[in-house]
This record gives sequence, C-alpha cells and structure tokens, in this order.
Amino acid sequence: MSENPLWDFALAVYGRPGVPAACLDLQDRLGQDVNVLLFAAWAGMACNADLPAEELARIDSAVAPWRDEVVRPLRTVRRRAKGEDDALYKRLKAAELEAERVQQDRLFALSGLTPAPGGGIAPAAANLYRLVPEGDPAVMALLAALDTPPEP
Repeated sequence: MSENPLWDFALAVYGRPGVPAACLDLQDRLGQDVNVLLFAAWAGMACNADLPAEELARIDSAVAPWRDEVVRPLRTVRRRAKGEDDALYKRLKAAELEAERVQQDRLFALSGLTPAPGGGIAPAAANLYRLVPEGDPAVMALLAALDTPPEP
C-alpha cells in the first residue's frame, strides 16, 4: 500500500479484465484522461463521493498542464518507439507510468477525499457519467468491471 489510496485503487482496478481496454477506448476515442476516469470511479467506490460536474472540471483543469506537458508527450514518444527499440520502449513506459503516478498524487491531494464507508457502483457511475455520456459502451464495460469482485 502506498500513501495514496487513489493510486492503490487505480493499480488494482486497472488489472481487472476489461478495464484497460475500456479506459484506453475512452482515451483514444473521446480524449478522456484515464487518470481522471479512475479518480472519478475511486471517489464513488472508495469515498462515497458524488462529485458535481464543476468539481470534476476544477480537478481536471488543475492537472491538465501536467497531463498535457508531461504525460501525453511521454505517451506519444513511447508509442512511436514501440516495435523499434524494445529497451527504450520499456524505459519510456516506466517513465509514463511514473508521470501518471505523480498526476494521481496531485488528483488525490486536490480532491481532499479519503476513503469512507458506503461507497459503491452508484456514486462511481454518477461521477463517470459526468465525464462521459451515460450509455457509452466503454463506460458500461468499465462499470461492469468495477462491479465485479476482484479475482483472488
């Protein structure tokens, strides 16, 4: 466990079947930030927080410079290196993951949230629907994965 329960949640959830594909689809198709999606899910699942759209927008705006100036350029270079230089690709992937951890540290700190009882799929869904319109197949897949207990 780290000092950031959001990061711990994100690592656990991203390892579930269907989550990476759903998140990357929302990222590539709609320009959604995977870290903000996972933050919205964590806020509902772990903190029982039903976040207003304005709060999600405020938090997203606060981390946008880091995402735009650090995370996305690393992702672009990593994708470019894929298949051409495996060692470089692996180092870039590790750097991108570390940059995402920094972004999640910032999301956690900006939110002021801490885990609380009573959270679940309903507040997570409400938060996610404020980022992506209800009924999007990738959000539905993400919610289904969140609502499935993790494999032992």
